[in-house]
Amino acid sequence: MRALKPIREVRVRSRLNGSFERLLAQLSASTLELNPSLGKTELVRRLTARTTEMLGARTCVLALRHGSDWEIAAISGPAHRWGRAVQRRLASILGEQAAPLAVGLRSGTSAMILGRELAESLGWRQVVLARLKGSEDRPLGVLCVADVGRDLSPVESQILEALASHAAVAIENVRLFSRVELSRRRWVEDFDAITDLIVVHDSANKVLRLNRTLAEALGIRLTEAIGQQIGKLEILKEPAEPGHCPFCRNLSVEHEEFILTADARTYLVSASRIKSNGDEARTVHVLKDITDRREAERRYRRERDFNHNILNNTHSMILVLDVAGHIAYANRRCFQVGYGEENLVGRPFSSLVASASRSSFLRALEKALAGAAVDNLEISVVRRDGVAGQFSLSLSPMKEDQGEITSVVVVMTDVTDAASLQAKLVHTEKMAALGQLVSGVAHEVNNPLAAIVGFTDLLLENPEVPDDAKRELAVILQEAQRTRVIVQNLLRFARQMPAQREPVQINTLLQRTLKLRAYDFSNHGIELFENYDKDLPLTTADPHQLQQVFLNILNNAYDAVQEAKRPGRIELTTSHRDGHVEIAISDNGTGISQPERIFDPFFTTKEVGKGTGLGLSICYGIVQAHGGEISAHNNSAGAGCTFVVQLPIAPKLAELAATEAVL
Repeated sequence: MRALKPIREVRVRSRLNGSFERLLAQLSASTLELNPSLGKTELVRRLTARTTEMLGARTCVLALRHGSDWEIAAISGPAHRWGRAVQRRLASILGEQAAPLAVGLRSGTSAMILGRELAESLGWRQVVLARLKGSEDRPLGVLCVADVGRDLSPVESQILEALASHAAVAIENVRLFSRVELSRRRWVEDFDAITDLIVVHDSANKVLRLNRTLAEALGIRLTEAIGQQIGKLEILKEPAEPGHCPFCRNLSVEHEEFILTADARTYLVSASRIKSNGDEARTVHVLKDITDRREAERRYRRERDFNHNILNNTHSMILVLDVAGHIAYANRRCFQVGYGEENLVGRPFSSLVASASRSSFLRALEKALAGAAVDNLEISVVRRDGVAGQFSLSLSPMKEDQGEITSVVVVMTDVTDAASLQAKLVHTEKMAALGQLVSGVAHEVNNPLAAIVGFTDLLLENPEVPDDAKRELAVILQEAQRTRVIVQNLLRFARQMPAQREPVQINTLLQRTLKLRAYDFSNHGIELFENYDKDLPLTTADPHQLQQVFLNILNNAYDAVQEAKRPGRIELTTSHRDGHVEIAISDNGTGISQPERIFDPFFTTKEVGKGTGLGLSICYGIVQAHGGEISAHNNSAGAGCTFVVQLPIAPKLAELAATEAVL
């Protein structure tokens, strides 16, 4: 017995060594056989077949992961009775077993590992699971070997693990090769689908590739062009010297572009030079037909310039507001009136509107954003200098093709002068009507005044009237005479008479003018100081026009001292020198805010309705027509201003005045 024991051990070791060598030979053959170039379907089929053969198993199943799902990729052995539902259930359970199966193998009864129901459906008694690990240490698949009929030896377990590891690498490579091949095919499809003309050549100007679009344009097959000199293809019929490329203009740059015209078409030709490490330099030419685009751009620039010129040369201010009411565009006219681009673009238009008109504008904007146009909206808009002007606005909504309102166009017309002129014309008409009314009233007043004066004279001549009564009658007569003088002055001022020149004593004319305003001056506590030159010579003038000049200046002085809220003072001074009569009218009022504009037509610093802006400009015209000068300045000491009128003394009148003085 003892003698036989060594012989038996030798025989066992011999069988084990033979089995080990056989398994190693099969593993080696399997690794050579499982080549990624086979493709996925054939590779997994051979994997399951080899595993079944090596281990003498009944069945071998390979489950692979695809994203979050698992599927049965290959089955060797009897599995023809399995339905789709059984395969899906098996793939799902094998996927669940893949996660905890970190290393090594797992073996046991099929009921324990797969569940009794599935095990009975498959007819398996025992299974061995081997995990296929991916490159990111995530489970790639599970190799399930069923019914080997024995426990695997350590050698067989190692062989199975090695086979699973090799299979995992091979399957990943197959997937990688598939993606690369798919990418290559898609690149070729994309390259050939490009409608631009594309050609690639090497440093010797031999064609390496061209897309299908260019091949069809040349009327050749793709393979016919490979290896030819690019110049021989006569692309776009562009001539080239032998061995040269007609589209390479500057070889010293990596990228270049230029415009080329051929057969009444325009092309944008680009050249991109590619230099890879170890590879031959290549040049890619793309010839893009831009004829239609160039024509569209040309038409667009004609239309854009046309619209731009219209917008910028119109007298109206044109702005575009977004739906929030902010200014998105302003034409040149907006900037010509003093606004800067930084003062307008991006700013709410309502901030330019005077507070009194803001609610009207916001209602109009809301109406325009609702889709309705608004015309002839007159509002007050503050200019850049802070002065409000009157503007007429039209608001029109702009819509997209879908009908959605995206902006509002505002057309503004400055009607400040027109509105001011209208107001001044109305005021002028009112003054004309007032003059007619005064004339009529004066005539009506003259009749009772004449009776009062006449009967007073009779009573004064009556000797029966007591002296006390005559003294009172004298006062009545004096006041009636003064009233008659006032009425006569009103008639002269209101009467529309043609201009006439006559010798005028300025002192007398000033006194007569003061009587027209004496009541208002005394009633409001305004002191009058009259400093007349007793030797003041005569001047040739229209007394009615000069009286209008003096009365206008006095009216302005009265308004100025009233605004100053202090005891008023008006001083009239006459003098003569250098052949001129000079009249100075000073006040202690508020002064002049803009002396340089005081005689401009329609310029006024008074509130709306209190001044026309025409008075001083008319005065200026009257004085100029008399050959004189009129000026105004603020007083250097104290408050108020002074108006100075200079009128020439006619030489003959000067001689006459001197003669009368001698006589």
